[in-house]
Formats: sequence, C-alpha cells, structure tokens
Amino acid sequence: MKRFLFVLIVLTTIVAYGQKNPKQVADLLDRIGSKGTSSRIETQVKKSLSEDGKDVFEISTKKGKPFIQGSSLSALTAGVGWYLNHYAHVNLSWNNLTTDLTNVDFPLPKEKERRTCSADHRYYLNYCTFSYSMAFWTRERWEQEIDWMALHGINLPLALVGTDVVWKNMLTEAGYSRADIDKFVAGPGFQAWWLMNNLEGWGGPNPDWWYERQENLCQFILGRMRELGMEPVLPGYGGILPSNAAEKMGVQVIDQGNWCSGFRRPSFLLPTDERYAEIAQLYYKHLEEVMGKSKYYSMDPFHEGGRTNGVNLKEAFHTIYQEMQKHAPGAVWAMQAWGENPRQEALDTLPKGGLLVLDLYSEGLAKWKEQKGYSEHDFVWCMLHNFGGKTGMHGRFETMLESYYNALEQYPNGAKGIGAIPEGLETSPILYDLLFELPWMEREETKDWVKRYAEARYGAKSEAMEKGLEILAKSVLNCPQPMQDVEAVICARPSLNVTRVSGWGTTKIYHDIRKVREVARLMLQEKDRFRGNVNYEYDVTDVVRQTLTDSTYYLLKDIATSYKNKDMETFKERYTVFLNILTDLNRLLSQVEPFKLETWTQSARNVCNEVQGTTEADRDWMEWNARTLVSVWGPEQSAERGRLHDYSSRQWGGMLNDFYRARWDIFFKALEEGKNITSPEWFQWEDRWSRNKTITQIPKEDPISVAEELFNKYFKTH
Repeated sequence: MKRFLFVLIVLTTIVAYGQKNPKQVADLLDRIGSKGTSSRIETQVKKSLSEDGKDVFEISTKKGKPFIQGSSLSALTAGVGWYLNHYAHVNLSWNNLTTDLTNVDFPLPKEKERRTCSADHRYYLNYCTFSYSMAFWTRERWEQEIDWMALHGINLPLALVGTDVVWKNMLTEAGYSRADIDKFVAGPGFQAWWLMNNLEGWGGPNPDWWYERQENLCQFILGRMRELGMEPVLPGYGGILPSNAAEKMGVQVIDQGNWCSGFRRPSFLLPTDERYAEIAQLYYKHLEEVMGKSKYYSMDPFHEGGRTNGVNLKEAFHTIYQEMQKHAPGAVWAMQAWGENPRQEALDTLPKGGLLVLDLYSEGLAKWKEQKGYSEHDFVWCMLHNFGGKTGMHGRFETMLESYYNALEQYPNGAKGIGAIPEGLETSPILYDLLFELPWMEREETKDWVKRYAEARYGAKSEAMEKGLEILAKSVLNCPQPMQDVEAVICARPSLNVTRVSGWGTTKIYHDIRKVREVARLMLQEKDRFRGNVNYEYDVTDVVRQTLTDSTYYLLKDIATSYKNKDMETFKERYTVFLNILTDLNRLLSQVEPFKLETWTQSARNVCNEVQGTTEADRDWMEWNARTLVSVWGPEQSAERGRLHDYSSRQWGGMLNDFYRARWDIFFKALEEGKNITSPEWFQWEDRWSRNKTITQIPKEDPISVAEELFNKYFKTH
C-alpha cells in the first residue's frame, strides 16, 4: 500500500508537467488564501520555459487574471510566492502562514515578468531544526511549512521525520530487543543529535504510539513534498550502529566516545567488517519501506568530534558511497560542511557529481573559500542564521547581498545552489524572504530590495516602515563578525559578570542599540494605520522586545558596579528595575502567539491528539521533552560540564516570568543575604521547572498598545 501511494504521488507530479492549473497548485492556493483563491489565478507548468537547464517562471495576464507559469512545479510555486509579495503585497510568514485573500486585490501585470533562477538547488533545513523548532509540530503545522517552502521555491528539503521508525524496524530484524532499541533511539525533543551521531536514548523511551504517529506523519510530509515538486533529502546509512553493537552483533566498530561530557555516542562500523554491506542494505531496505527512495541522501560520519583513529577514511567514504549507490543508483551524497567535514579524503575519493557539499555557514565562515570550492565538487551556499532556536534579532544582511553572488562568480561550475540551514526557525523572517529571492534576482536589483519588501510585508507603502527595516538591515541584522547569535543577559544563569548564556555564545552587543530604539519609534508612528496587521504586530513586538532586552545588558553592568561599591540601596533600586523589565517583557510577549511558552508546550501536548489511546502521562512526557530542551537541555553532567544548559534560551511570555525572572530574583536576594548559589543548586532548580506543568497566565491585551506603553515607559524623551 505504501509503495502504491509513493508511485501515485510520482505519477501525479509527472502529470502536472504541461498541465494547466495543476491540482496540487490549486490546492496550495486554497490552503494559503482560503477556498476559491485558486479560481482567481491561472497557473501552468511549462517545461519549455527552462533556460539552459535553469528554472524559470513568468508572470503575465490571461483571461483577465494573473497568469503564472513555471518550468517546473517548484518554479511555478516560487512564481506564485513572488506574485503574492510583489504584486498583491501579501507576505506569508511564520507568524502568518495562512490568510483570507477573498477581499485582497490581485493586480494584473502591466507587462510580462520573466525570472530565471541561478540556483539549481534551493536547500532547506538543518538536522538541529528538527528538534529546536519542529520536534513538536502537528500535521497541520507541517502542512503549513511545506506550503511555505513551495512559495519560496525550495526544491531540496531535508526530511528526517520517521527515521526513528526505520531504525526501530531495522534493529528489530537485526535481533535487538525493544529494551535495547529504547536505549538507542532518542526521544521527541532530541532526535537531531541522535541522527547526527552525538547521543543515544536521551528523551526516551518512545512508546508504540509515537512510532505509529511518526510513520503516518512521515508518509504525509514526504507525499506533500513530492506532490509539490520537491526532492526530499533522506537520511542515508553512514556506518552508525548502537554503542553496544560489538557485543550485540559481533561486528568491528570504532568507539566514538562521549559528546558534551555525558552523552554516549553511537559506534562507527568499520567498512572492512564483513557484515558492513549486509547491515547497510538492511538499513536501506527499511528506509525504502518507510520513506521510499530519493536522488539525495544525507550522511555526516564523524560529526562534531567523532573519532577516526583506526579508520581508513578514503575506504570509509568509498564504502558508504557504494552502499548508497547499490540502493539508489545515481544518487548523490549530501554532506554538511561543518567542523572537519568534508574531509579532504572525501573530496578526493568521491566522484564528481556524486557529492553535494552543503556549505552551512557561508554568510559567516564561508568554507567554500577556505577549501577552494571543494575540489570541483558541487556545493550549496547556505545561511546558518540561528543557533539553538534562540529568540533575538541577528543576521549578516549585507554579507548575504554579496557573498552568494561572489560564490557564483568565483565557482560558476561548482556553486549550484542556495540554502537555509538554521538550527531554529521562526525568527527574523526578512532574512529568509531575502535569501530565497536572491537566486531569482540580479545582484544590482538587491539595492532597493528592502523598500519593496516593506510594501509586501505590511501590505502598503510606508516611508516609516521602509526606513525602519533599512535601519535594522544595517544594524542589528548586520553582524560584522562570524559569531553566533548575541545572547540576552536576562536568559543567563545569574551572575554579576554575564559574558555568555550558553557555552558557545556571547552577550556582547555589536550594534548601536539607539538604532533599534529609533526603529521602534518609527514603527509605532504607524500604529493607527497598521493596527490589526499581523505582520506589523509581530514586528513591533519583536523590535520593542529587542530594545528592552538590549538595555538590560548595560543595566546589569550598573547593578554590578553598585554591588562592588557596596552601595546596597542603589543596588536594590537597579535590580528592581531589571526585574521590572523582565515582568514587562513577559507581559509584552504574552500578547503574540509565536512569542509564548504555552504555544511551544501546548504543541508538544497536542501531538498526542494525533494518535488514539494516548494518556495524560504521555502528554506530560512530551511537555517534559519540550521544557527540558529550552532549559537544562540534558542531564546534570551534560548540562554543567558539557555546557548545554540554556543553549536554547527563549525570550517567551511565560518563560520570562516563571523561569528567567524567578531565577534572577533568587540570585539578587541571595546576594543581599550574603549567600552563594552553586551550579548543582541551580541545576536542581532548573530541572524542577522542566518537570513543571504550570504557566503563569497574563491577561490578553492589544499588542500594539502594550508595546507603545512599555516603550514610552522606558524610552520616551520629552
């Protein structure tokens, strides 16, 4: 039955080529814009539009309606997205993935517009995204995201949901008991790092209903991706086995040691082992049963510190590649450029055309320069915008405007695509809208892109909003160094000398905070005009949040000075203001759904509604996974010695009050009493919060009124 559905989807996609108003595009339009939207736009897939093998879309007029044609399904849906943004001025974003277009005017183009794409591959997603953002998505949320992908022209998305089912089935056939499988497969919130060979079992064990739900969701995700002309990148076999494989299976493995101090890593099966081919093909058999086949497979052996002693690397890469070819002749290995990967042995061993390198951090570190275009292998220029799913404005806007085009010019035969590989989604949507329009534009067109985007984002021209976005693009969204996101001191484990929140971050602000404050003033000037506009409400909330958060960085320094000077009266006055800002931020962010802890935890609990027979204990387990990920992350040893606590800090309504403010309040009072709180004591407090189920509720108010009130409270000048 599964194979029949897969073949049916493929046939449906093939039929769409050459078809006028293909059903899958009509269904997409009706989902994003309400029923009847598809009747207002003419669409067609026309392969002959392709220019030198490149994707093309055209926007014109037919039968008194907008007429959008694409050389492929992906080009067509990208054209739909372009039309909505640049003609209808409708910007669908994570805070607003669907809307009612019934009363929105669909202007007719004055002349035909033709766009050719410079990127053959438009790649999307990071392994980490599947945990930091997607771990608790329902089927409905996945449907919305795939529609968003289509509108952005994405044709090569990473697809990992259901891999746990593959491993469960494979290990069962290999003779593993359910208890041993449970020790290996990670729980819902932590599968990203299990799939990257960093840990085993954490967050589990997973009940039967979880695997049932994952397989059903997997079938839906892959079916919809393929239906819309995307080629999912599936998880291939890279030689990984449970850490007890030598004992259980009698095979030769390399012990990969620990990750982040406390997590046991899976083992690496030596390619010289006589059972390597048997085990690889067993994996691929079960992969095909659950996910079908693909032209692209993702594998990252030795990721983030994996041991290679005793491994013939050239032989290992050759063997991994050959086993992929046995399963899917002509398939391409998609490998992340991160840390030591791709090792030179891989570049020297794998055939040209058989490897696609994902240059993860092109806008920050650009390994494509360091490794000189990856020895003539194809590569994808990627933006790694967000680390850990943290809340906060960050980006490298001006670098993005130049670096992608530089890669095309320097390596015209190797730079084959563009991609977004964030660890977490749903922040700074402007960067993603820009990224996926870059390959459809010429370099010189980017100069006035922000002005055009402002009209699309808010649905009408506004000099204030244009100026505001331009200031953001040149300040807080334009980090000059290859550093991770700037972390907010309010999210740190309390100290008077906070330099970082997580083990790899920094709290040092690189931008002029007065610029963000100016943007808040500009945006609030338009409150009467745009109140009720969901994009406006989201952006104003985010900007006011950012400027309030920035102010606490300097306020904490003043608090530390007063304490050092033993001026306890001023110390208390200042820390009271600090705590009040946290209270006010909590109120502000509680007004907009994407900024609420409850949105995250309720989504985790709602997953249980997709399967019959789940219990309240199942819902509590899902919420524990969700809360643990954004607080302590792991067990004590990994949280402390591995420095994982607060790596995924979130400035969310509910969390700001119940977690961050409560933690700072304990700290300040302890200082007044001359007490010291140890790391183990902090961990115990944080761990208790992760097992809690309550969130302090805040009354619902108009978000713009709250934003204006709080901005004036702290920053109004007379």
